Amino acid sequence: MSAGGLLELPNPFPTEYGKVLLHEPPDADREALLENIRSGSYDKPFVADDGDARTLYFSLIYVQSCMRIKAPDALELAYTRKMMAFLLFHTNPRSLLLLGLGGGSLAKFCHRRLPLAKVVAVEISPQVIAFRELFGVPPDDGRFRVVEADAADYLAAARDKRAGQRTGQTETCERHDVIMIDAFDRHGLASSISTPEFYADVRAALLPRGVLVCNLAGKREERAAHLELMMTAFGDNLLVLPVEDDGNEIVFAFRDAGFEPRWRWINSQALAMRSRYGLDFPRFAAKLERGSKLGYLQRSLGGAA
Repeated sequence: MSAGGLLELPNPFPTEYGKVLLHEPPDADREALLENIRSGSYDKPFVADDGDARTLYFSLIYVQSCMRIKAPDALELAYTRKMMAFLLFHTNPRSLLLLGLGGGSLAKFCHRRLPLAKVVAVEISPQVIAFRELFGVPPDDGRFRVVEADAADYLAAARDKRAGQRTGQTETCERHDVIMIDAFDRHGLASSISTPEFYADVRAALLPRGVLVCNLAGKREERAAHLELMMTAFGDNLLVLPVEDDGNEIVFAFRDAGFEPRWRWINSQALAMRSRYGLDFPRFAAKLERGSKLGYLQRSLGGAA
């Protein structure tokens, strides 16, 4: 057993080294567990640790999170860096809601690099949450907390609280400047977020200038279906930032359907933001502007045909 009550086993793949960490009892059948991981039938999240990086897997299909042990707060995966491009449109957020914790890369970055913002991360899996210390996710405090809940249920409950406020109940329900969706299970995009009601609740949970950021991965027709759902809730004023290395697409939607990016101002700010955050905001801005002018959104939708 390793520290924290995790079962430590040698990495089962001959081309890799290090260990894997599992939420399993010490008397579990180790050979059976290793075979299940090799075959892809192991149905719980697990962590591979090679001494340089810790990588969270829900299955062998997707890398969920990756953390360099010597740089635990860095955004190691390209899609996480591109999700932070929301700062081009909302430079000083005060309230962020993250739907999906994973290894906590985005949660840690937002907590430490946006000191004026409150961050709430919603994660459905208690086993994923139990890895938080291993990935250096900070403890809950007045500015940061992790909530164990299904993302769709969490937003539906928030909607009901807002309805209660309108009928005179005293409990308040906070709206957010930014909502970030990175909600996957071992099969891909979580089914509970694949509904029109979910995206309607996302829009309702945003402040008037609020921004939705969504990571889409998987089959092209599934990504196109989510784009259609977002368009139903937000209109067609979406921006899409492709992640060339792995086929993901980062989608930005705006609570204000009439929002129009001021590209000249955005490009001028991007240089200073690169120095401040260490991310390539000028490149993000250029790609977003180019995609908006060349109709990347419509091409993404057309790919499902």
